[in-house]
Formats: sequence, C-alpha cells, structure tokens
Amino acid sequence: MHERVQGVPVTRSFALEDYEQKQFSYRNENFLDKALKHTSWNAKTFAVTNTITDLAPLLVIAYAGYQVIHGNLTLGTMVAFVGYMERVYSPLRRLINSSTTLVQSIASIDRVFELLNEKYDVVDKKDAKQLMDVEGYVDIENVSFRYDEEELEVLNNVTLHVKAGETIAFVGMSGGGKSTLISLIPRFYDVTKGAIKVDGNNVQHVNARSLRNNIGMVLQDNTLFSESIAMNIRMGKPDATDEEVVAAAKAANAHEFIESLPYGYDTFVGERGVKLSGGQKQRIAIARVFLKNPPILIFDEATSALDLESEHTIQEALEKLASERTTFIVAHRLATITHADRIVLIENGEIVEVGSHEELMRKQGGYYNLYQVQHLDDGTI
Repeated sequence: MHERVQGVPVTRSFALEDYEQKQFSYRNENFLDKALKHTSWNAKTFAVTNTITDLAPLLVIAYAGYQVIHGNLTLGTMVAFVGYMERVYSPLRRLINSSTTLVQSIASIDRVFELLNEKYDVVDKKDAKQLMDVEGYVDIENVSFRYDEEELEVLNNVTLHVKAGETIAFVGMSGGGKSTLISLIPRFYDVTKGAIKVDGNNVQHVNARSLRNNIGMVLQDNTLFSESIAMNIRMGKPDATDEEVVAAAKAANAHEFIESLPYGYDTFVGERGVKLSGGQKQRIAIARVFLKNPPILIFDEATSALDLESEHTIQEALEKLASERTTFIVAHRLATITHADRIVLIENGEIVEVGSHEELMRKQGGYYNLYQVQHLDDGTI
C-alpha cells in the first residue's frame, strides 16, 4: 500500500488504475483468507471454552449437592471445592482465549530477534583510535572488494594515492565500481583485500564515527527530514548558530530562494523534502556540508538529475566547497569534472586511465571515447 500510494503519479500516467485494483485484490485475498480463518478459530475456541467452563460447574454442583443430601459430603467441602474450581477456570479461560494472540506474538518476537541478532558489517576494533586533525591524504592500496563471498569482485586490485587538497574525478560506465569505491572511504563497507588509509591511518583501525566526522558527502538523492530548512542544514553541525546556518546557505547559493519562501529558514520541507525542487534540495544538502566544514569531500552524482540552470548554480557551490579540500567526484556528465586535478577511468572494477582532462584527451583512449560519445566538443550533452 505504501509503495503504491507513493507511485500514484506512475499509476495515473500509465492509466493503470484497473490493473492496480486487480493486483491489490489478488494480494489482499490471501490476507483476507488468513484473517477469516483466524477469526473463525477464535470464535470456535471461545465457544468451546465457555461452554465447558459454564456447564462443568453446574454438573459439579449437581453431583456435589446429591452427595451432600446423602451425607457423603459436607456442605463446607462442597462450597470450598466450587470456589477453588472457579479460581482454576477463570485463568484457564483467559489463557485459551489468548492462545492465538500468543502464537502471533511468538512470530513477531522471532522477527524482532532476527533483526536484533543481525551482525554489523562494519565493527570498530577494540583498540580503534580517534581520527583527529585530518589533513586529507588518502591512499587506496591494492583494494579489492566484493559485497558477498559468493559474488564476483566489484573492485580488483585498485591503487590510487591522493594528495591533500586534490580533486579526483571517477568516470566510467555504470556498474564499473565508482560508487562502491567511494563508499569504502567513509567505511560504509570494509575492503575485502588491501587497505584504505587517511593521513596514513588504516580506516579499519580507527573509530568509524571519527572517520565520518571528517568526511562530507553530497549524493544524487539526498535525504531531507520533515523539519524546517534551518534544522536540515544544522544536520551538518547541530550546535550551529543562526548566523552560521545563514552563512552556509549563502555559500551554497541557497540563501535567496530560502528567503523567498513564506517562512524563510523556518519553512518545513515536508517528507523527504517534497515541497522543494530537486535543485533546492541539493543546495540544502550542500549547505549542510558547508556547515560541517570537513577536510574530505565526496560528491556522488550530485548534479546528474538536475536541469542545466540548476546544475550551473550547484556546480558553482560545489567548486567553492571543494576549494582546498580533498575531493572525490563521481560523475557521468563529463562536462562537470574537466576541472579536476586528475580523472580516473574505472572499467570492470579496475583503473584503466589516470590523468588530467587535457592529458586523457591527448591520449585518445577510453576517456576520449566517452567524451566524444557525449558530444561535449560542441557543447551538447
């Protein structure tokens, strides 16, 4: 239901109302069948239990009364027995009536404990140290990675040494391993082989939170929370002052559009930022990183889903943000990364070419071919 409600625009645009109604009826039929069986079982157990517990005392009283009349049983014993019997029947009746609820609870408990017992993919070592005063040197040394032991390697023996303040752009076809590689830097996953080092420190030997505290990320689809714009910007630094928030918004070219909103920085953005355009959401995300002010930046397709005007505005903010910081950029639109110090072409999990835009164009290899495919020479994409 949640998925289909979110996808209402798709349903309407393809005129799928009748089809979706049939799909809902089909999928809901199983739930309805189980609900009816559950209700029927409850009704039967309730009827049987109450019939027995209501008739049994009458039979006992009748028989005990007969014994009292014939002197085989005292009246006090009879009264005591009937009283004890009621004490037994009441909890028994409640237990039987709640049996189906107990079965459902056991199933729910199994799912809860399955989640609680799930092991973390990334766990800090006991002697992990805090990463402080990061300059921004990043060394990727013979890194190989696979998501699952049974799957093929996504990255194969990748080596790259990045100086502090250098801008590195990763390009290549989809599925080549670009996003996977930059996900290993903040240690969202641990490498299968090799090592990633920040300022000479193996990221697997440092506290993950201290590592991520020195990294700012701007993604293609940034999550905004259903809070005010100011609160979303403060995600980069929760204790920031109002002046710092405004300064970050100005640096991200977001201040003007925020001021034009009815409540300015106090405007609520709605669930996942639904009240803002794609470009506006990206600028809020960039302002968040400006406020955090980290020494290492990661941009993963930060402008690929935007129109050219929004892309230009955001590109200016990104270049301002990347100034004098170690920056990693993943991009399919090559026009946005020609300024990078080095461009790294990744294919099938391996580094194929490395160099500046001018060097790779003169080489006329894989990067040159990608550039020609996008017709960037004549300004079209």
